[in-house]
Amino acid sequence: MSLNEMELRGPLIVGVIPRQHPEVVAQAAFLAEQLERTIIFAYVEPKSYLTEMNLTVRMTDLPVPPREIEEDMSADAAGIFAAIGALMVDSSATWILRIMGGEPWVALVRLADEARGSMFVVGTREANFGAYVSEFLKGAVAARLTAHQHRPVLVVPAAARVRNP
Repeated sequence: MSLNEMELRGPLIVGVIPRQHPEVVAQAAFLAEQLERTIIFAYVEPKSYLTEMNLTVRMTDLPVPPREIEEDMSADAAGIFAAIGALMVDSSATWILRIMGGEPWVALVRLADEARGSMFVVGTREANFGAYVSEFLKGAVAARLTAHQHRPVLVVPAAARVRNP
């Protein structure tokens, strides 16, 4: 089996954040069931950073572990795990949650390379000013994934909120 065939059969890499809109998990679960794939939910600690640099080694070959787990990170990870567990209760898909560090899109690509992931599933942020500024300054993870690697990327939009008249 070639590397490309192995990647086609690999797990779905699903980027998650605290208070993730449930459509991302629901779409990932549906897709994983249809394709008979495992899901690796991945939370990239936002306050983490690259702590080691060796110019003689390619950066993609270096692991970037998250900082020591602090109380706020533990709370975020526990909340994400509980939310995913509640949403996946009726799904037949197998899943795990990985906590990582570094630049989010780079960490997701590194995980996909390591796990031979078949595709990414990511969500959009709520349409508000803070999300707009964040994406303007850091760039959207989905845009970076589609521009800098070869796997398909499914972008799940946040459900439109219905306004009361």
